[in-house]
Amino acid sequence: MRLDDLTEADSPRRQGVDLNHVRALAEVEDPLPPILVHFTTMRVIDGMHRLTAARLVGRSDIEVRFFHGDPDEAFRFGVQANVSHGLPLNLADRKMAAARIIWSHPHLSDRAIALSAGLAAATVASMRRQEDGSGEATARTGADGKVRPLDAAKGRLVASEVLAEHPDATLREIAQAAGISIATAQDVRRRVLAGENPVPERLRSAGGGVSQHRAATNGGGVVDRIDLPRVIDILRRDPSLRYSDSGRMVLRWLDSRTVTTTQWAEIAESIPPHCMASISKVARECARTWSEIAEMIDDV
Repeated sequence: MRLDDLTEADSPRRQGVDLNHVRALAEVEDPLPPILVHFTTMRVIDGMHRLTAARLVGRSDIEVRFFHGDPDEAFRFGVQANVSHGLPLNLADRKMAAARIIWSHPHLSDRAIALSAGLAAATVASMRRQEDGSGEATARTGADGKVRPLDAAKGRLVASEVLAEHPDATLREIAQAAGISIATAQDVRRRVLAGENPVPERLRSAGGGVSQHRAATNGGGVVDRIDLPRVIDILRRDPSLRYSDSGRMVLRWLDSRTVTTTQWAEIAESIPPHCMASISKVARECARTWSEIAEMIDDV
């Protein structure tokens, strides 16, 4: 890309570019790695020193890679890139970046933010306690991409209520209604069937939440159906899926192989009657396949 078409980075470096580092890069004869640019804004995410070095030696263009995502996610990705290679961020810059990520990504766990900013999880936890505008959350997404409730005891109590009202609910339905993992839902069901307290002693003694929050149901004996577009959108925004080959493949599957009854109703009348039987067969086979996948996931 032409250098003049690029915008300077929303950089976590308070002191800006280091001219000594720029001069060192300008003397490198081998091609430098491409810089990372936010596609929507043309703002440099990672590579301001390489960009400045290119200008210093009189180049008019530079090799780039594009980042597709929102500006907040672009900033977080840029911080993580600067922590893992190139000229390291100093401690003050890393803490400043972590504070911004805490505010923009309150759903991320302390460890996930710590990995992005190059800090200890305990440091991030301390900073979060001091933040006034970081937002409230009942669960957080870990560095492994898994969502975990902040109050594990409360989630287990909600799961036990769901089981009491809907004994035939699947583990996935229980986990989703209670905001817990499938493994935890499985443990709650085992405890309930054995007549045990759904909350282990270690969580009760640790002062875990005990409020009796009622799970949302439709009154007909089954857990409410999920907001499918919203869930897929949340998955689409999850960095652990977006930045891995297998994750992107799953997102493509979900984008191309999911449909709501509302969407079907909008076009059903325009479908030729002689095609309906075949469409029905395909829909049932897809439903069977996805159901088998769900059961495989539930059994993990």
